[in-house]
Amino acid sequence: MPTRIADARWQGDLKSGNGHMALGSGAFDGQFSYQTRFENGTGTNPEELIGAAHAGCYSMQFSAMLAGEGFTPDSVETHADVEFSVSGTPTIESVALTTRGKVPNIDADTFQRLAEEAKRACPVSRLLQGATITLSATLDS
Repeated sequence: MPTRIADARWQGDLKSGNGHMALGSGAFDGQFSYQTRFENGTGTNPEELIGAAHAGCYSMQFSAMLAGEGFTPDSVETHADVEFSVSGTPTIESVALTTRGKVPNIDADTFQRLAEEAKRACPVSRLLQGATITLSATLDS
């Protein structure tokens, strides 16, 4: 497996400085700042990128597990809410995954079982074991 890379640079102090992050693939290249992380400024932040990574990883893992059980999903869409607390030491407190799957010929119990198994098996979920990770899964008909 290849090693994936990302780069970040910060200039200045925390509140008035600014940063830049880029993915080695070139798929993302953008700025971040105190305002984008702790307020509502324009740009991104590490937590948003972790959320995107987790949602993407989970969707792929769930799709693979569905296929492994003989179900080919039409679609799996996942949203991640990353809770970042700044009281005391800044900490990613939790990630709430919300996924919707359109999966022909699957019953609700099997869908829920595989959704939970995918949450535990997803590499990003395993990386974030220090955070509380919750999941709400909906089977679309």
